Amino acid sequence: MKLRGIIPPMTTPFTTAGDLDLKRVKAQVDWLVDAGVHGLAAGGSTGEGHALDAGELRELLAATVEAAAGRIPVVAGIIVDSTREAVHRGRLVRDLGVAALQVTPVHYLFKPDDDSMVRHFRAVTDDTGVPVVIYNVIPWSYLSPALLCRIMSEVPQVVGVKQSAGDLKLFADLMLTAPSGKLIFSAVDALLYPSFALGAHGSIAAILTAAPRACVALWDAVAAGDHRRAHELHRKLLPLWNAMVSDNLPACTRHAQSLQGIDPGVSRAPMPAATPDQQRRIGAALQDLVAAKSLLAA
Repeated sequence: MKLRGIIPPMTTPFTTAGDLDLKRVKAQVDWLVDAGVHGLAAGGSTGEGHALDAGELRELLAATVEAAAGRIPVVAGIIVDSTREAVHRGRLVRDLGVAALQVTPVHYLFKPDDDSMVRHFRAVTDDTGVPVVIYNVIPWSYLSPALLCRIMSEVPQVVGVKQSAGDLKLFADLMLTAPSGKLIFSAVDALLYPSFALGAHGSIAAILTAAPRACVALWDAVAAGDHRRAHELHRKLLPLWNAMVSDNLPACTRHAQSLQGIDPGVSRAPMPAATPDQQRRIGAALQDLVAAKSLLAA
């Protein structure tokens, strides 16, 4: 199945003791599928993939793929600091039938040079045989549009980029210069509307997980050329993002889900839960969004 459109990065359910709580995965998957999303990502930043060991990542992906049951593709998040570990995790999940690996650049303190970064992604694709989407998110190891295009050109199995951070100019440059056939996904949560208008092939971003139905409606509105509706959806989604964005973003995303009938468990320590002020603001923004029924209708 081809990757496109709205691909929410799921929250990972943990118990209060910090263990994986996989029995909660299916309800979240079904809720997202029912909202009309086009794919799922598990083990990414919103899913606290940085806090998972390799075995837990496989368990989470196995549960997600089983729950998806072939309805939509699943992307596996890999957030690690060595080529060896990225390859190890890719090998662990490749038999599950994931559509791609979402792989961050190596990012702990020391930044590899451009040639080393190319070799890193080539090793992951060569050794796992699984397509890779580069997750361009690490501030001190942020890859330029030129380097991203070089990697996509030299490593054919790197099929695209998830472009994060808030600089829409960098996103526009990447859309302009990316090799033909490569996929560019927006993780500029605050600016999905202009990202889609610029030709993004989809999005993998926390806001999708908090408000999947509205984000699908936004995607559909842009695809249909209904920019009035798209702009109004943007105006409803931006306050929700402003209420969520913080150092405990995964926990805030969980709270948004919980207000919509999903029990996503808790975050893994030391990440704190959403504060009372965050909860209040998220609740108000969601209430305003849900009230806009005409915008959410197909």
